Amino acid sequence: MSAVDLARLQFATTSIYHFLFVPLTIGLAFLTALLQTAWHRSDRPEYLRLTRFFGTLLVINVAVGVVTGLVQEFQFGMNWSVYSRFVGDVFGAPLAIEGLAAFFLESIFLGLWLFGWDRLSRRVHLATIWAVAVGGVLSAAFIMAANSWMQRPVGYQLNAAGDRAQLTDIWAVLTNEVFLWAYLHVLAASLVTAGVVMLAVSAWHLRRRSSPDMFERSAKLAVVVLIPATMLVLFFGGRLGINETKYQPMKIAAAEGQWNTCQPCSFSVFQIGGGNNDPTPTKIIQIPHLLSVLSTGTWNGQVVGLNELQAQYQQQYGPGNYIPNIFIQYWSMRTMAYLGVVVLLLSLWGAWLIWRKKLATAKWFQRAAIWATVLPFLMNTAGWMLTENGRQPWIVQGLQLVRNAVSPSVSVTTIVISLSVFVLLYVVLAVVDMMLMLHFARKELAPVPVAAEDESPVLHFTY
Repeated sequence: MSAVDLARLQFATTSIYHFLFVPLTIGLAFLTALLQTAWHRSDRPEYLRLTRFFGTLLVINVAVGVVTGLVQEFQFGMNWSVYSRFVGDVFGAPLAIEGLAAFFLESIFLGLWLFGWDRLSRRVHLATIWAVAVGGVLSAAFIMAANSWMQRPVGYQLNAAGDRAQLTDIWAVLTNEVFLWAYLHVLAASLVTAGVVMLAVSAWHLRRRSSPDMFERSAKLAVVVLIPATMLVLFFGGRLGINETKYQPMKIAAAEGQWNTCQPCSFSVFQIGGGNNDPTPTKIIQIPHLLSVLSTGTWNGQVVGLNELQAQYQQQYGPGNYIPNIFIQYWSMRTMAYLGVVVLLLSLWGAWLIWRKKLATAKWFQRAAIWATVLPFLMNTAGWMLTENGRQPWIVQGLQLVRNAVSPSVSVTTIVISLSVFVLLYVVLAVVDMMLMLHFARKELAPVPVAAEDESPVLHFTY
């Protein structure tokens, strides 16, 4: 493998691993804030116990997620120095805002929330967990703004030498059409991830009759959040498809393996064969007009084929292969969409059981909910691969190719060593995180501290 391939593999490894934690952190902070709000308003101790319980899972997830995220920042300067020089004036702005504002907001108030029990008033303490939730949402906003600029560059101009992009309009970057829909998609996906995890943990305790009255409440909350969140994920994902047809037509054509231009276009449920070397796969169960609807929002919309787009790009950008890995595109899109439907059906099943007042005793549903824990993580990974792989061979759409962005001074040996170290480190972190999450997710609910029951706790100052 070349240095470019290894650098791509290293960044893909760290990005995918880090993105396992990001949606869960954003969503779990919101759900924990909802539980604490319920305790603040009702003064019912079961909500306090649930807040502390799921708050513990949130803190574990944040601790490991921060460690994995820091590695990505260093890779820009280590493996992708040419890219960093080219886009630093633009790409660095939202990342700097994220680090100096949103991340500090999230981390500071997480510390206040974690150590502020019995030291802050209940109202102020409630505000800290909501600040944590807002900080996570803002962090995602600035990171997605930077990533969306790579998908559709706006608000910039090239310098006289043409080797550096300079920011001219930060507002254009923050209102990028690609960013707005991708950001909403990520937020909805975060609620789905946290909702499924909360439902799975609650179902595990319900099966063992461990505090059933309390975990039935958290299960109900998860189901109530999951139904609209999953519907929004599917809707925003469809809206992203329309954006891709407009700004990155190669990405949407590769997601269907559509080699020739079609109008109207059918969507294949799955296919046998396919890939960059197989333009005539056997497509199974084609749904008429569905690809036109997903990619253009119209019944008879046109989707330009890969062959025509390749010819256009060669004429516009010069010789080269501009078609991404079709196998990854095709199956990433279907993995994300199909599993999203499964989660929606599971949540509707849960709502039906709530209506029949059988949620706490439905063994088959509880078993399914436990096994469904892995689904949102597979969905998130597939969605990230669909987004990033579909931009290839561009690192910045239409401006810079991946092969021209890698650091020229970093050798294959250096990347192999660092990649091996990162993989080993991440395996250890994965084992530690899994053990901690399982340990605390299976624990009994902690009793309510006596001081926490006092509506007007005395403030304690420490030096």
